[in-house]
Amino acid sequence: MKRTLGPLETQLFAYCHMRGIGTIRTGDLRSPLHISDKQERELLSRMARSGLIAKVRRGLYLIPSRLPLGGIWSPSSELAINTLMEDRSAIYQVCGPNAFNHYGFDEQVPNRIYAYNDKISGVRTIGTVELSLIKVAPDRLGSTVEINAPSGVSIVYSSRARTLVDAVHDWSRFDTLPRAYSWIRQELDSKRVSAKELAKVTVKYGNQGTVRRIGAALERFGGSGTALRTLEQSLRSPKSVIAADPRSPRSGPKSKRWGVILYEE
Repeated sequence: MKRTLGPLETQLFAYCHMRGIGTIRTGDLRSPLHISDKQERELLSRMARSGLIAKVRRGLYLIPSRLPLGGIWSPSSELAINTLMEDRSAIYQVCGPNAFNHYGFDEQVPNRIYAYNDKISGVRTIGTVELSLIKVAPDRLGSTVEINAPSGVSIVYSSRARTLVDAVHDWSRFDTLPRAYSWIRQELDSKRVSAKELAKVTVKYGNQGTVRRIGAALERFGGSGTALRTLEQSLRSPKSVIAADPRSPRSGPKSKRWGVILYEE
């Protein structure tokens, strides 16, 4: 890894720091540094490989606000995802394992950022930050909170209620059933999330299977009649029985109201 700055690297940092520039696009440096297209491409590529700057995508780079200690720099996860999403004019919300950990549902600290968004699907790496991006329809984005991270950059998370819904709705991706039901119960018992709020978010962002599973869970946990009616009114007549825990044997007590085979606690 390169540690000593050459003349062009030094000029790039001096130019960006003097002007408070945090992002550079291909073409931005040709005039101020008096370099050719090829020199600019090689400079940015070389500095990204050396860890002096971070490549967001081809032609877009993040620049540290000061020279990195030891010659290696990586942006915060908040800066990385915000820059990528803003570049693509995308709407996003951090979800899944990050939200489970943030709200105290799961103690495991994920090694990447998971986010629903309306533009990009797949894994991206920016510096040392790994992003797992899940493209969804725009109407599945919402019920969010903005959080000020220790890095000083704000980041958008799914709300508590929405995170519980996602744990049931996207169970196969996040491996969250039947654990999600104990999370729902503890949130209802602690009154951090109300049955009414959970039902409303479920109807708006869940599918029929999610409505049925959360309806059965709320009924089992003593949810209010209003919440249960909200869920029931959005429910089409179930054509088949589904399991509360899809990986469990399809046998046991059944809720006829929701068409769900209940799980054993």
